[in-house]
Amino acid sequence: MNKMLLLGAAFATFALNAPAHAELKFKPGEDKRFNWANYEELKKVDLKGETLTIFGPWRGEDEGLIRTVLEYFQEATGAEIKYSSSENYEQQIVIDTQAGSPPNIAVLPQPGLIQDLASKGLLTPLGDDTAKWIKDNYGAGQSWVDLGTFKDKDGKPGFFAFPYKADVKSLVWYSPDNFKEAGYTVPKTQEELADLEKKIIADGGTPWCIGLGSGGATGWPATDWVEDLMLRTQPPEVYDKWVKNEIPFNDPAVVNAIDIFGKIATDDKMVDGGAKAVAATDFRDSPKGLFSVPPKCYLHKQASFIPTFFPQGTKVGQDADFFYFPPYASKPELGTPVLGAGTLAMITKDSKAARAFIEFLKMPLAHEIWMAQGGFVTPFKSVNKEAYASDALRKQGEILANASTFRFDGSDLMPGKIGAGAFWTGMIDLVGGKSAQDVATDIQKSWDAIK
Repeated sequence: MNKMLLLGAAFATFALNAPAHAELKFKPGEDKRFNWANYEELKKVDLKGETLTIFGPWRGEDEGLIRTVLEYFQEATGAEIKYSSSENYEQQIVIDTQAGSPPNIAVLPQPGLIQDLASKGLLTPLGDDTAKWIKDNYGAGQSWVDLGTFKDKDGKPGFFAFPYKADVKSLVWYSPDNFKEAGYTVPKTQEELADLEKKIIADGGTPWCIGLGSGGATGWPATDWVEDLMLRTQPPEVYDKWVKNEIPFNDPAVVNAIDIFGKIATDDKMVDGGAKAVAATDFRDSPKGLFSVPPKCYLHKQASFIPTFFPQGTKVGQDADFFYFPPYASKPELGTPVLGAGTLAMITKDSKAARAFIEFLKMPLAHEIWMAQGGFVTPFKSVNKEAYASDALRKQGEILANASTFRFDGSDLMPGKIGAGAFWTGMIDLVGGKSAQDVATDIQKSWDAIK
């Protein structure tokens, strides 16, 4: 998630108070896509005279969207909601909590930062009942429970963070027209994907467009490849040990995943422009080869945000589509893992309104209002899938709901000097010709040097 912040424009700190009687985006009871019984239930919660302060990462357009969700809570309960954010929200939440002036609710996309807050005793436990609710109601529920579980100031694990709004990274983008014209079908396994790569090359085409360029963050797109491949070649417990440095970066399991990506990215036949173009191509430009005539490539692996950088006028679901980055048929025990990111809500100043807000997030309506406006997917299995703003978002929601395992972006879980440093530069070394073993060993040396 940190790496995605590099894409954003700078915004000044702001605080926006919702009006006392906001005009709701969708009139209660009129649109059958929404669970209006939730709204009626919410109206039984009396919070008149209470103020709920929420601090989150959403600015710009996303801030407007979360506001439309918060207005239902405010209108139904009578609470006054004050939402604020900051361009440097990671630093600001630390300042506010340590100064003794935290918001009631903090929403953050960085598990490492949440662990810091929990270990200092700055978070209120959400309780075993809420953890059980997540386990029972979210796709790959135990994965989300684990993601929201952190050690408190006494080192005791507790469930502190409620996952809300997810991002999917395990996607491969393609042009349906190009596939149809060439007679290709969407692969369901890694073995079928390898066969497709061979067929594309045999037909005179190039399978992949890959670009690792991203200014000071060059290299990060390759980390997503390695993380996805780790989840498809190793049990999730091995992934967890890797991101915590409980097994070294140059463990054979990790080297294998790096090597699988390396063999694709350094093969001139496999990537548009050849191996030399991988590091030199900006990740925002790399998918454009899908849309050239004739196509420069047929496949592009990237997260759900990438259509932002498709050529103007490209219609997702028509001109471009995606499929789930598949598992290995030879490893059925690993199920259908999903790599992604997301935001987590926690109580940083306990109150009746804060508790009620966490209960609100358990309602389908709290998800459906944003779902219907775009840019939102959720692993919550009970939401009305028809509320999604597009077929593409619905498909991503189904990928999350049907996942056997969900894991957070590994590089974001590692110390910054590794996940946003040595791992990135190591991937550039890899596509430059250094062996997976040597790259992994260099990254581990950097990790060992951290005091």
